[in-house]
Amino acid sequence: MHEHIGEHIKWTWPVLGSVHADTIMTTWLVMAVALLFFAWVGASYRSARVSRRQTVIEGIINYIADLAHGVLGEAGEPFVPFFIALFIFIFLLNQFGVLPFKVLGLPFGGSPTADLNTVAPYALMVFLIIQTAAFRRKGVGYLKHLLQPFPVLLPINIIDEILRPITLAARLFFNIFVGELLFIIIASIITAKIVLGPVNLSLAIAVVPFFIQFFNFFVGTVQAFVFTLLAIVYLSLAIAEQH
Repeated sequence: MHEHIGEHIKWTWPVLGSVHADTIMTTWLVMAVALLFFAWVGASYRSARVSRRQTVIEGIINYIADLAHGVLGEAGEPFVPFFIALFIFIFLLNQFGVLPFKVLGLPFGGSPTADLNTVAPYALMVFLIIQTAAFRRKGVGYLKHLLQPFPVLLPINIIDEILRPITLAARLFFNIFVGELLFIIIASIITAKIVLGPVNLSLAIAVVPFFIQFFNFFVGTVQAFVFTLLAIVYLSLAIAEQH
């Protein structure tokens, strides 16, 4: 089975119209895997013995929690569970592309975050949560920040506010998409059995996909962290007191 760049299996739904079926199925599969994984981790707490799975998960949770507290202070306490869930779920979505479901002919697979239809709603969700939190904390006075430091900068400040979710989505999408694109290109060269003179190019680069997948794992981890960190920073800018 050959995977075509940008091609998706589609469903047609009422009101929504055409949707990417493979992205939706993969996302729900990741959700199921995440729930089963945390059920497995939770089961380990029935024993008094501290397991390695507890240590690893608690380390990740404590790191994100400390980061949120460090940037937001006590005001960030209610948002800690959200940021923990955001990081873990985006991390899993990023890494799911390593599994060769589409190569095996299944109608799902790849990283859902390599689809703009996934990352755009997440970025918009973060933006709406930040705006809601800021209005609940400051009321209509929150809008004063659009006039800072000078009222004449109002158009620029509005553009800056709008661009935040766009840059969040674009950064995550392009990093994950390019990683998958690179893997597809190398895989295509290998399966094409290209020979340049005495050099079997396809055979020579057969080991490259393993390094690409390692690189994609690293990039996926970093991008999940960056997405979460920027969400925390944007929230801190929105709820910070003006002086």
